[in-house]
Amino acid sequence: MRKLLVPVDGSGAALRALHAAIALAKFVPDSSIHLVHAHEAPRVYGELQVYVPPEKMRALQRKHSEAFLDRAEAELKGTGVRHTREVLEGPIGRTIAEHAERIGCDAIVMGRHGESALNDILMGSVAMKVLHASRLPVLLVR
Repeated sequence: MRKLLVPVDGSGAALRALHAAIALAKFVPDSSIHLVHAHEAPRVYGELQVYVPPEKMRALQRKHSEAFLDRAEAELKGTGVRHTREVLEGPIGRTIAEHAERIGCDAIVMGRHGESALNDILMGSVAMKVLHASRLPVLLVR
């Protein structure tokens, strides 16, 4: 494994997945980590558009995503592991899987449960969606 994609969402599971990816990257020479935070496109309904334009919603979402990436990047400081970061927008599971393939990742390392366990139960976990959408190996970390 040379390039690992690690989705982050601020959850403990995502942090544990990042630590597992760091350990793997240190074990395999010349490896790197690509951090991503994926989110759905913001939806602004009806009269709200008058008060909160879509551009403002996108800017707020980007700021929120960058905060997750900042925290993950802080974990990489001092490890000696090369990394990049990126915000993705779209259907989360499919967007993560397709992006990993598009940028030439060798595997995806992610937490089994994200920040919303209730959402996992009701809608299906992002991890399961990535597993079904990806042709790459996916390492799920508890």
